[in-house]
Amino acid sequence: MGEVFATSLIQSPIGELRVAATPGGVVRIALPRSGGPGFRGWIERGLPDAERVDQLPTLDVACRELQEYFSGERRKFSVPLDLRGTPFQLSVWRAILGIPYGETKSYAELARGVNRPNAHRAVGAANGANPVPIIVACHRVIASDGKLGGYGGGLETKRRLLAFEKTGAGPETLI
Repeated sequence: MGEVFATSLIQSPIGELRVAATPGGVVRIALPRSGGPGFRGWIERGLPDAERVDQLPTLDVACRELQEYFSGERRKFSVPLDLRGTPFQLSVWRAILGIPYGETKSYAELARGVNRPNAHRAVGAANGANPVPIIVACHRVIASDGKLGGYGGGLETKRRLLAFEKTGAGPETLI
């Protein structure tokens, strides 16, 4: 048997999330307003020869940790990730993982953090291609002037996620 993956739908205060994992970790989270080819299209492109199975421990952990995050019980994820991207994208996503809960960084700060100080637009593109939002908290990346920039789940969702984390308010902040 080759590569396998499992998927699950979870309800969250920001809408239904579609989560996919391999035995190695979470490979995809689709937000309710995600653009692009959609979840199924991403699975077909990202895991073209993989076989779908009903359940994987990594998927169970991801779903539990996401529910804990949205209930205000979790600030840092421990579920393994199976990130797939270019070396530059991977470096940006690792840098995003270093942004603490409730804090933000600018695209320019991230560019400097990955030793590409003039690549803030490329950092923005890598941020936009993040396959695992919420866990790789791309909503914590903003413009240098404090504006929100873009977000695959929509700017209102980004605004709500940032307020939820910054204030420590309960999950009703997200509704």
